[in-house]
Amino acid sequence: MEEEKVINAENQAEIPTENDESIKIANDVVASIAGVAVSEVPGVYGMAGGITEIFGKKGLSKGIKVEVGQKDTKIDVNIIVEYGVRIPDVAFEIQNRVKKAVETMTGLNVSSVNIHIQGINIAEKRNEEVQEDKD
Repeated sequence: MEEEKVINAENQAEIPTENDESIKIANDVVASIAGVAVSEVPGVYGMAGGITEIFGKKGLSKGIKVEVGQKDTKIDVNIIVEYGVRIPDVAFEIQNRVKKAVETMTGLNVSSVNIHIQGINIAEKRNEEVQEDKD
């Protein structure tokens, strides 16, 4: 018998258990798990909050959007990368780590992890180049 995960009106994933009870996991919890996984990837400078920054959303779930459906979960990640990193490698690593962390900790099936590069942090690189030019 295939168990289904359902989103209810309170933005929570409902996970049935063996004894017909359910565990409810809020979308913000899934977003926080994904945020921790993203923050551990080398080459990620930070999260890009976009519209969520305007409304004051901070912390580990900043820049992460979670959609829990009946059978799967979709996660969108908005990041700023470090200058000089190979973006496809960073994105691939984020996808792997987020999928593994969310599936392991929640039991939800992650169908997709979409990476949106919102910017590149070049300030530190420019400062180094300016220092080298002065020497």
